[in-house]
Amino acid sequence: MSSALTPPAVREIADGYAFTGPALDLGAVLLDGTAYPDAQVRVPLAVLNRHGLVAGATGTGKTKTLQLIAEQLSAQGVPVFLADVKGDVSGVSAPGAPGERTAARAAEVGQEWTATGCPAEFFSLGGAGAGIPVRATVTSFGPLLLAKVLDLNETQESSLSLVFHYADRAGLELYDLKDLTAVIGFLTSPEGKEELRTVGGLSSATAGVILRALTVLENEGAGAFFGEPEFDTSELLRTAADGRGVVSVLELPAVQDRPRLFSTFLMWLLADLYQELPEVGDLDKPKLVFFFDEAHLLFKGASKAFLEAITQTVRLIRSKGVGIFFVTQTPKDVPADVLAQLGNRVQHALRAFTPDDAKALKATVSTFPRSSYDLSEVLTSLGTGEAVVTVLSEKGAPTPVAATRLRAPQSLMGPIEEGTLRALVDASPLTARYRDVIDRESAYEKLAARAARAEAAPAPVPEPSRDAAREAERAGAHAGAGGLLGSLLNNPTVKSLARSAGKQLGQEISRSLFGTSKRRR
Repeated sequence: MSSALTPPAVREIADGYAFTGPALDLGAVLLDGTAYPDAQVRVPLAVLNRHGLVAGATGTGKTKTLQLIAEQLSAQGVPVFLADVKGDVSGVSAPGAPGERTAARAAEVGQEWTATGCPAEFFSLGGAGAGIPVRATVTSFGPLLLAKVLDLNETQESSLSLVFHYADRAGLELYDLKDLTAVIGFLTSPEGKEELRTVGGLSSATAGVILRALTVLENEGAGAFFGEPEFDTSELLRTAADGRGVVSVLELPAVQDRPRLFSTFLMWLLADLYQELPEVGDLDKPKLVFFFDEAHLLFKGASKAFLEAITQTVRLIRSKGVGIFFVTQTPKDVPADVLAQLGNRVQHALRAFTPDDAKALKATVSTFPRSSYDLSEVLTSLGTGEAVVTVLSEKGAPTPVAATRLRAPQSLMGPIEEGTLRALVDASPLTARYRDVIDRESAYEKLAARAARAEAAPAPVPEPSRDAAREAERAGAHAGAGGLLGSLLNNPTVKSLARSAGKQLGQEISRSLFGTSKRRR
């Protein structure tokens, strides 16, 4: 459609999206049901570390929007992470299927559509699925994130943090759930209670609650998510040989019945990235864009400390070159402090069938800049693959609100065949690195060995008489530097404790926002 026939209101909106630098093309401005292909809606590549929100009711096209953005990022050399909750994003790795509907959509929005797949890697939590296993050690996961998974209250969360603190000090590595269970069991024993007095107390009732929650988690099969080899999050930052960014797809259908676990695991990935990446400030393009699907599950029932940690991570990770898009149904699913940091917005249709729906609609409208649109009406009348968009300009100012008919993804809109997916996973160089579980000596083995030594220890030797004690003291005094101090310094146990203390002090210092610990390289 020629610009001469484009309404002035549409041209004004299009002017707000006329960026000079590299940008992603989202679609064409939509007015009164008509798309104007010469009025393109775009988002600058450089502002994608300012985070974003993709929202909308079920079935309105959020997943296709993720796919559209992901494949364009990949083409620009930016790695992408996608959480695939429903199992239908794997098609991003294969060229799309041409058809009449795709051709019609391309013509409506001025898109030159070419079937194109992206370089992709497929992962799964702990091997629960066909993808490359992603695991984390319990120590790396940290007490705040684990408390969220276990649904602990704040008192129980504090007690769990105490357990982690003790394990660090005592040189008891927490790699998997049996390590953590062993330490809690030890700390509730007579010997453990005596040791714990130096750092605090752990009631038997609280320990019982935590142990029961750990048992339930393990019985649900979640124990496989904790252990070694721990996933190195730098794997998410790779590019292919042709310069395109690798799209990392975390397949989650196998753990849909444990939503708290997978949402918290995604938060661990972000926290680990935050710890490992250097400060870079604003770049011409982000190092990684991370799509956090079903984001409401992360925030539901979260403690104050957990929400504060999320907010701080989202705020600070931008300077590491990482952009985050939260994907959920309505903006009210995201806490206000987090929502305020999401500068790029793609809002699909909302429903207003109930009073709660109407309240959510009103709240959503209030989060957008002023607009010539009647957003209450527009948001309830958008079709599938249409959305209301506002992003940050190259100068960091919000663009005009634009009702948009979105482009069609050029990759396959649907899952690839299971055999094809397995072949891609088998061919990946990462499979050999992460497939097989490693079970090193850690807290469980150390405490078991300690108990065995205690059982095998001989009966205590009676104390020497007072005269014998005085004689030994005189002998020690004559030994000079080789006396008591020398004996202590040369004692293997003391040497071991000194090394352990230095190591554990390093772990304590490295505790980050979520109580996570830096990985062992």
